[in-house]
Amino acid sequence: TDRDAIEALIRAQFAALSWAPGSPPDYRPLLEGFLADARLYPSRRPLAPQTPAAFCDRLDDLRKSGALTRFSERVSGLEVAIFGRVAVAMAGCEMLENDHTVTRDVSAFLLVKDNEDWCIAAQAWDLERQDLTLPVRLG
Repeated sequence: TDRDAIEALIRAQFAALSWAPGSPPDYRPLLEGFLADARLYPSRRPLAPQTPAAFCDRLDDLRKSGALTRFSERVSGLEVAIFGRVAVAMAGCEMLENDHTVTRDVSAFLLVKDNEDWCIAAQAWDLERQDLTLPVRLG
């Protein structure tokens, strides 16, 4: 179903952002899920949109420098709303950095269906913090 396809696409995005020392990440599944001109909107402000490739390059620079030697993400909750060939999804995520730092965030995805395939047109996220916790349904 469309819902299954969207959920698989989003889960593949998060799975692609995992690595350990000696096993570099394979960003290909992440990059293939986005439209060519897609934009990502990280939580930092002021707002600085970037391409999926630039996002992966930044993470890889952190990995290569030794600042982020081990990283994993897992989806903690996922909601999808579909209308025809457009969809929105909200995904709760938990990240483990260097085996000791745990952070959580919520990503919002705008998706479009092209022929039979769903693609991500945009993604934005915000980090959990003291005054902003993940909703129960996403955490």
